[in-house]
Formats: sequence, C-alpha cells, structure tokens
Amino acid sequence: MLTTSYVPGVPIWLDLAARDIDGAAEFYRALFGWDFAPQGAEAGGYGLLRLDGGNVAGVGPLSAEDAEPSWEVYFHSHDVEETASVVEQAGGGVRFAPFDVFALGRMAGFTDPTGAHFSVWQPGENRGLDAVGDPYTLCWTELYTTDAAEARQFYGSVFGWELWDTTVGNGTTYTLVARTGGERGDTHGGIMQLPEGQLRAGSRWYPYFEVPDCDATLATGTAHGASVIVPATDMPGVGRMAALKDPAGAAFAVVTSE
Repeated sequence: MLTTSYVPGVPIWLDLAARDIDGAAEFYRALFGWDFAPQGAEAGGYGLLRLDGGNVAGVGPLSAEDAEPSWEVYFHSHDVEETASVVEQAGGGVRFAPFDVFALGRMAGFTDPTGAHFSVWQPGENRGLDAVGDPYTLCWTELYTTDAAEARQFYGSVFGWELWDTTVGNGTTYTLVARTGGERGDTHGGIMQLPEGQLRAGSRWYPYFEVPDCDATLATGTAHGASVIVPATDMPGVGRMAALKDPAGAAFAVVTSE
C-alpha cells in the first residue's frame, strides 16, 4: 500500500503533461473534485492539483510539440545523480538530466529498457504528495510492459525493489513490487506483461486512483469526454476497477478497493 512515509524507490509524486492545462484541470475537478493552483509564470505554466488543501498531483505543459498528453509517476530518490548513473548502467536512458526545481527538490526523467517513461524526485521543500490511498488520490502504480522479465530486472537493479510473482485472471503472471526490505503488505505497484496482440501499444506506467464507486466515476468521466479503455471489472481480492483516457488522451485507472 502507498503511504506518505516516503523512502527511496516508492512513488512520491505524480503529474500530468497536458496541451490544455485549464481544460485538464476542469476535467479532473469534475471527476475527482480537485482544485487547480497555478504556480505562476516562473513555474513555466506548472500548477498543483489539490484536494482538501493538500497536493495530490501536478499538471504542466507538454515538453515537446509532438509529445502526447500523459501521466508520469515519480519515484523517491535520495540522490538523483546516483540514480541516473544506475539507470544507465542497468540499460535505461536519461530523457532529461538532474536539475533543481527552485528549492522544492531535484528531479530527473528516464526511459526503462522497454520504453516506459518514469521520473525520480529528491525532496527539498516539497516532501511529496500530501495524500495517497484516500478517495480521489493515487493508490497504486502499474507498469504494462513489452518485456516483463527485463522490466523486473531493471527496476530491481535501480530501486532494489522486492518482487513477488502471482497469478491473475486466466493464469497471467503479475509481479507485485515493494520497497527494499518490504513485505507483501508494503506493495505499492505491479508489473504486467502486455499480451502478444497489444505489444504495439508500448510500455507505460499507469496511475490508479482510489474512488468510492468505480461505476459512478466511470460514468462521470465519460459524461465529461473521457473514453473507456477497460470497462468496470471486478478483480477478486482487489476490488472493482476501470481504465480510461481523459479527453486529451492521457491514460489512467480508477479502483474501488475491497
């Protein structure tokens, strides 16, 4: 489970790259009740998405004209430069080198060997998300990958994750991940192999948001322009989940946990 007691290797931040920041903020306000707090011109258009006064995500402009709207997961790092070195040694790529974000923290962006984007955050004044696991906040992170075996090896090397393989659905292998030294009760995400017919979709991290009623949230999302990737489905031992894309095409999932 996710907590705000952040240690190296666990999800610590989340943000959305959007073409229309105001439009994105309005969609997620309707869906999750989030407020938008612009951070001023000096922040380059970046703003905070907030719930009950706490930061639950960020939103900013696309990094390039040809980039697609997407959610990005950030993992805690005690030393961004060291993490960047380990990423390259493990076969990953550096999308943008470590840099300071004012006094808030230090960050860098990477691509794993299967093509999935992720970032790391070394906390400064911004210690991370103020709430996780509560209704309308991040509760899980999941990697759909073209090569699960390579992904497991890579992230195990970079973050020292504990990994457990389990079986879901029709015998599909699903890998649970937790912080270094963590136990099954500490899991914060999972890794799943894309089926042969979906490999062209490419590898991608998905954020999951906890919601009180999966079906009602899905209905609200589609009423405000979202499209359905996976309809509301019961997952034994997990809860009821659905995956969708926001009106601009950024993919995410919602779950009503058991």
